[in-house]
Amino acid sequence: MQHSKIRSALAALLCASAFAAQSLPSRAADFSGETVEWTIPFGVGGGTDVWARFFAPQLADTLPGKPTVVVLNVPGGGSITGANQFAMRAGSDGLEILGTSASTQYPAILGDPRVRYDYADWTAVLASPTGGVGYVSPEYGVTGPEDIEKLREAEIRFASQGATALEMPVLLAFKMLDLNVRPVFGMESRGAGRLAFERGEAGIDFQTSSAYLTSVKPLVESGKAVPLFSLGVVGADGKVERDPSFPELPTFVEFFQSATGAAPEGQAFEAWRSLMLAGFSLQKMVVLPKDAPADVIKAYGEAAKAIVEAPDFRERAGEEIGVYDQLVGAEADAALKEA
Repeated sequence: MQHSKIRSALAALLCASAFAAQSLPSRAADFSGETVEWTIPFGVGGGTDVWARFFAPQLADTLPGKPTVVVLNVPGGGSITGANQFAMRAGSDGLEILGTSASTQYPAILGDPRVRYDYADWTAVLASPTGGVGYVSPEYGVTGPEDIEKLREAEIRFASQGATALEMPVLLAFKMLDLNVRPVFGMESRGAGRLAFERGEAGIDFQTSSAYLTSVKPLVESGKAVPLFSLGVVGADGKVERDPSFPELPTFVEFFQSATGAAPEGQAFEAWRSLMLAGFSLQKMVVLPKDAPADVIKAYGEAAKAIVEAPDFRERAGEEIGVYDQLVGAEADAALKEA
């Protein structure tokens, strides 16, 4: 009898507690006095680093409590090292976030045995599409697709992060053009690849939009680099349009057709388009562990929305982010799941 009364009392207490919990409003995240560590799995100076350093101070200003946001560069393995570290160590309190790029996505898609992370374990709160430009040294005397034979005659070094890294579609584009490009793997970032180009250690290079606009455009203006083509923008229907950041440059498809007299087709071109969709149309993302509290994920989504909807965002983003539409909050996460 006594045990029965105790059980009844406990049941009543549990029910009352559950009702009280449901009646309370959901708590709001507050990062006052905290430091958010943003892991960027690349070296300093590359496109992802430039992108993160553009958004970091704005996140610090728009997250509740205005925390300090510190960018932590963890290069290695074409971004696998830093992403693995985040997957193994990051807590779910929202004080650790990761910035990913195509170089993080491609190895996961291809089943690289070094990968210890799974995108299914993460929630995206911001996704930034991007483009990119391939360019060569002026020493080859190339000004456009009509000079393709000059490029084909030379063995040209390309400083690459790796065979499954960001430059996969770029390497494939060079291959489709029958260029004798010799990739030298092991660069910590695209920024390191650009520095190799500037030192004359590589004769051809590629940078994403942000890094091209901030670091390569001055080289072009000073006659130290010659742009060949932009990668273009690939829609969900597979159609390739001119990149709005580089409307004056031909897309790879246009360059190919002018250089060869025929439109690209076949398995290689289908692979190129697929890689562009997975790695560039949804290129850079801010992700948190999916078990982060709902209020934390909501706070990041709202902060990202406030940043990209600011009246002067387009003006400020022009040189670093480009004119691409940013995906935020649930929209970003839905795009990640679809990809």
